Amino acid sequence: MTRFDISVAYGDQTPPWPGDTPYTCGWAWDMAAGASVNVGRVSTSWHVGTHADAPLHVMAGGLSSDALPLDAFCGAATVIDARDASDGPVLSIEWLSMALEGMPLPTRLLVRTGRSVAHGHFPAAWPTLTADAADWLVRGGLQLFGVDAPSVDTRTATELVVHRALFGGGACVLENLFLGDVPDGRYALTAYPVLVAGADAAPVRAVLETAGE
Repeated sequence: MTRFDISVAYGDQTPPWPGDTPYTCGWAWDMAAGASVNVGRVSTSWHVGTHADAPLHVMAGGLSSDALPLDAFCGAATVIDARDASDGPVLSIEWLSMALEGMPLPTRLLVRTGRSVAHGHFPAAWPTLTADAADWLVRGGLQLFGVDAPSVDTRTATELVVHRALFGGGACVLENLFLGDVPDGRYALTAYPVLVAGADAAPVRAVLETAGE
């Protein structure tokens, strides 16, 4: 079995969305200062590392992270490559049809754009689905859509039409993956969100596995 950890750390070297809360970690109790144990305390946006967005992120009154369906985050997943795509909403139905090479529409789709915060900087732009493509995927049975970019929408988006199309069709969202070393193809995905009550997103440890020959 080959295993790929496709997670980006919540760490002080991971750049947040510009203007968002960066990750910082300190000590509530410190053995070096005479405490009997070390106990850390953290300040962060849920969107710094690899995470699952919840509908609450873009919809007032939407489901929070603790209500996300676990089934969406575990099972067969397909990885495809969009590193050659231009920035913006360019991943159309036609582009997806060619990238999937006639395969049935996957229930879980992960897209490598090459614009990942795992490289130590926040990307200026990245390719995203068109709204029509997002609708097409969820109508075809998509349960989960993931990207290595910071968002499934563009950096400058204000209406967040891709988020809304995916959530409106019942699909879940993973962002800030790291797919740089993963060949295209089908895998078994495990990417459960941490059980955070009432949040707009939750941290994820995402792993892909493939059986050996």
